[in-house]
Formats: sequence, C-alpha cells, structure tokens
Amino acid sequence: MSGASMRYFVNLDPAPGAEPIVVDVTELPSGELDVRVGNERLPVDVVSVPGALSVRVGGRMVDLTTEGHPPELGAVASGHRSYVRVESERQRAAAAAKKGATSGGDKHVKSPMPGRVVRILVAAKDEVAAGQTLCVVEAMKMENEVKAKAACTVLEVHVTEGATIEANGKLFTLG
Repeated sequence: MSGASMRYFVNLDPAPGAEPIVVDVTELPSGELDVRVGNERLPVDVVSVPGALSVRVGGRMVDLTTEGHPPELGAVASGHRSYVRVESERQRAAAAAKKGATSGGDKHVKSPMPGRVVRILVAAKDEVAAGQTLCVVEAMKMENEVKAKAACTVLEVHVTEGATIEANGKLFTLG
C-alpha cells in the first residue's frame, strides 16, 4: 500500500515515565520505507520472512527477530537482545480514550483473585499514595498485596479482615 504512513512511539527504556522515541514510517512507491526518527531521515529497506526480518538501514544489514506481542516486544538484532515497547499512534489514542473513560468519578479496587483478606492497611477517608498497599489477599497460601494505582482518597472499605472474597469482588472505592 504505497504512500501509507504510520507513527510509532518506541520506548527503549522500560522505566515508567521514560520518554518514547517518535518514529514516522512511510512506504514509498519503490517499496522502500522512508523512516524518520525526529527530524532525521533514515533510508530503510525491509525483507520479511515468517518470524524474521532483514533490515537495511543506511547501507548496513541487520537481521531482526521479535518475540511477544505489541506493545511489549523482545527484539534480537544481529545477536543482541533488547526489550522495547512499541505503540502505534492508533494504539496510544485508544489507550488514552479508555483511560479517560475510566478516570472520572469513583474508582473501585477489585480483588485480582479469590481468597481471604488477611490485612487491611487503610480506612475510609485515608489519603493514599500511588503504589501504596491497601490490603493483602491470601490465595493458595500466597499473600498478594493490592496497591493503589494513583494518589487518591479511600472513600469506602467494602471488606473486613478475615473475609473471603471472590475474584473481581469489590474491596475499596477510591476517589
């Protein structure tokens, strides 16, 4: 499909909040790819076979294989393994729309698995930080910490210590 253009956000650093590299890819009428990383143009030619790619970047050949599924990929380029996050502009827009749809109003924290609530570490009206442990659920003799995804206020605690909980059972309401 000549002339098709896509924008990708490539994150070589798995740390949260790391800035992605913006990569614009356009297929030229010749079949080659016009790749732009920021303002720099890289002439790229790709030969694809199932499970592998041979990529010529600026006259240098690189054999590339990938493992996993976007956005999280393992990539092996000429024998060197890296883990990268690659999202298309469309995937980022869909994720932002989904996040926006769930970010308003109260948020319910649900149990990730069936088990027994062994410790509750917060109470209603408590201010909690992102990553703070709210409670501990024991399942199959393993203790699993349930943490806040963002800084917020505990509006309601729906369980008591010792209570059994189903998977996806409501533990807390946060606001």
